[in-house]
Amino acid sequence: MRNLTEQQHVVTRAARERLNGHPGKVIWFTGLSGAGKSTLANALEVALHAKGYRTYLLDGDNVRLGLNQDLGFSDADRAENIRRIAQVSHLMLDAGLVVITAFISPFRRERDMARALVGPHDFVEVFVDTPLEVCEQRDPKGLYRLARAGKITQMTGLDSAYEPPLQAELTVHTNQASVEHIVASLLDVMAGKA
Repeated sequence: MRNLTEQQHVVTRAARERLNGHPGKVIWFTGLSGAGKSTLANALEVALHAKGYRTYLLDGDNVRLGLNQDLGFSDADRAENIRRIAQVSHLMLDAGLVVITAFISPFRRERDMARALVGPHDFVEVFVDTPLEVCEQRDPKGLYRLARAGKITQMTGLDSAYEPPLQAELTVHTNQASVEHIVASLLDVMAGKA
């Protein structure tokens, strides 16, 4: 863009991380609606907060109610939604925070863009691999019911594609493991033990 110059800050990310007492990270949960992303993201944030980590959770509906309220659910709008979230996550990472995101983020291209922007060493992709049948049984927002009744379209997993990650740092199965077990695994991945 013309007439724009990136400003260099005197206080660096490293200085912020020293003050925080921990490195920043972006933990990116992806999976179908009803897979358990928000539940796991909240549980991880509680566990990290208890350990003294400075965190922030970006959840899909919350962001769409504010920052991204101008976006719909077309493929182009979904891509823009994730681009904006990646940018916000990158800024928060620069603040030295552990950023936890819970978005369907259905397309590999956008998740790969987020990883590239954040940096591969700071990006932890967590695939919440819950079968569609289980997600439909849970249906916490009633979206699958509405989609099956033809009242909404562009439902990921039904009439809109979901592209599973090919090399997520962690794949979890909320229909097979407890939230506590999954959070413990996430903490191990963050500590470099997995």
